[in-house]
Amino acid sequence: MTGQLPSRSGGRILVDALKIHGVDVAFCVPGESFLPVLDALYDEQEAIRLIVCRQEGGAAYMAEAFGKLTGRPGICFVTRGPGATNASVGVHTAYQDSTPLILFVGQVGGALVEREAFQEIDFRRMFGQMAKWVGQIDRAERIPELVSRAFHLAVSGRPGPVVLALPEEMLSSQAAVADVGAYRRVQAHPGADSLAELWGRLTRAERPLLLLGGGDWSAAACADIAAFAVANGLPVACAFRRQDLFDNRLGNYLGDVGIGINPALAERVREADLILAVGARLDEMTTSSYTLIVPPRPRQKLVHVHPGYQELGRVYQADLMINSGIAEFAAGARRLPPIPSPSWRGWTEAGRQEYLSWLQPHPAPFELDLGAVVAWLRERLPEDALVTNGAGNYSAWVHRYYRYPGFRTQLAPVNGSMGYGVPAAVAAKVVHPDRTVVCFAGDGCFLMNGQELATAVQYNLAVVIIVVNNGMYGTIRMHQERRYPGRVSGTELSNPDFAALARAYGAFGEVVERTADFAGAFERAVACGGPALVELRVDPEAITPRMTIGAIREEALTG
Repeated sequence: MTGQLPSRSGGRILVDALKIHGVDVAFCVPGESFLPVLDALYDEQEAIRLIVCRQEGGAAYMAEAFGKLTGRPGICFVTRGPGATNASVGVHTAYQDSTPLILFVGQVGGALVEREAFQEIDFRRMFGQMAKWVGQIDRAERIPELVSRAFHLAVSGRPGPVVLALPEEMLSSQAAVADVGAYRRVQAHPGADSLAELWGRLTRAERPLLLLGGGDWSAAACADIAAFAVANGLPVACAFRRQDLFDNRLGNYLGDVGIGINPALAERVREADLILAVGARLDEMTTSSYTLIVPPRPRQKLVHVHPGYQELGRVYQADLMINSGIAEFAAGARRLPPIPSPSWRGWTEAGRQEYLSWLQPHPAPFELDLGAVVAWLRERLPEDALVTNGAGNYSAWVHRYYRYPGFRTQLAPVNGSMGYGVPAAVAAKVVHPDRTVVCFAGDGCFLMNGQELATAVQYNLAVVIIVVNNGMYGTIRMHQERRYPGRVSGTELSNPDFAALARAYGAFGEVVERTADFAGAFERAVACGGPALVELRVDPEAITPRMTIGAIREEALTG
């Protein structure tokens, strides 16, 4: 039977496998180590769109954002050595964010390994702690098998990244091998006894809190969990940078449990007598360094639902642990009968009022008020707009004052990785060309992957990038002032004219220095019909929505 199969190159077999698994977009920075793949992709331009990026970190971020948006593994190709090390930031993000991603890395030929050949790295050792699996395909006839394994691993259990190394001679060798079928997501289902116990615990609760987070979500899962929460009047909070898992406009949404948490919400987490954590790992950022929910046995009763069995019991000894895919659990929860006469209605309503109060920006004594800018956007952006950001203190205004109306209207890195926002916005516009995509980036954050603006220009992707320029690494400066007040070292930045830089790339660029000028600039950016950048020059004193640098310094000095 094998002899009747056509002989194909390893590169051709790999691209055929990608098509079978439903891949229609791939991100890359080209390398000579995987030229046979690029050659095979030449014949598949109608089936697989290849987005060529400017740096491997940007390419990997784009693939990670694609995985978040679609639930399918984002695909990224990079070359060996420097290419792989650059791309590792996207792999780490995918791991901590529970995002399906497959990184294909060109590798040195088999005759050269273990000699420190040109750009040689042992990828199993390099990626071992930040990927679900790191493999290498040494024989072309095993490509269908190992690529199928990569897809299944990336989307099943706790989703995450997989790395596959591709030796050069393997990709150019010929093999006659049968293809395999498309991958299928495999997840556990909640047992009837677990759902019954959950229902019983809810009937006895007085101050429950439904906490949503993690990966493996879909629009259907969000709809099911919302129906379950609304039917029971359950108060809902979302984990750090997962605010789009529940419509923030609904009356039982209380806010996000992450950095810069509303103090009133933090107190409600502490006071809860039952926390139903669905999908969230309950990590450091979500638990305020494990102080809101204290391990290993929290004061609150804890029901922990997670698709990865390895996470259950890892940090917390929950009262009820349910190993289940998120969609499977949400569907099961929706079918439960409503809790009769729940006693927490008033508790939910009070928490909602605290959230609405927290949502209102306080007037800031600066020419440009970032809170007012975000509040203007939340009232005017379309309901399906996608808002991306990287890491930095500027993001605190976005997380606090923007309302995320539904699933995948937010793209932000749970692992706090700078440079994420611009590549994520590019990927978002590739996936959803008809949706408005707005990226927030700090000045330091933008300059880590701002070159991907060239990628947006090349493919005419109409993203709007808002660069918040305060001339420093703001988050580090904030911590520096708290610990070493007045001793500024290593946190100042000398920046280019970002609007002029955008114009040099071929994009729209404009500078805004006053709040009143933002609306017009943003509307001109959208109207240009292509990539656009609006630079906000903000006062460096405006370091958080609540405090100035001067106030932080004074507090530290008088402490």
